[in-house]
Amino acid sequence: MAKGTSGGARGGLARPVTPSADLAPITGKDPLPRSQVVSKVWDHIRKHNLQNPQNKREIMADDILKKIFGKDRATMFEMNKLLSNHLK
Repeated sequence: MAKGTSGGARGGLARPVTPSADLAPITGKDPLPRSQVVSKVWDHIRKHNLQNPQNKREIMADDILKKIFGKDRATMFEMNKLLSNHLK
């Protein structure tokens, strides 16, 4: 087996990150991979019907997401950048 091929990648999406206090109501406070953070945020968006029906790429922030986004609306493309400000 070649060096570095076992254990998988631990950078990027797989590396555990700690959510901020503002993000914790959605994700929990324990460290988890960034991919899980994004998945939990999308679960929250779907559960609370926060996608704009006229433009599914736009997310309408509820009180929790306003703290994360810093504004009332964000596109799904902006969301990942805005989430990164709440991950350590």
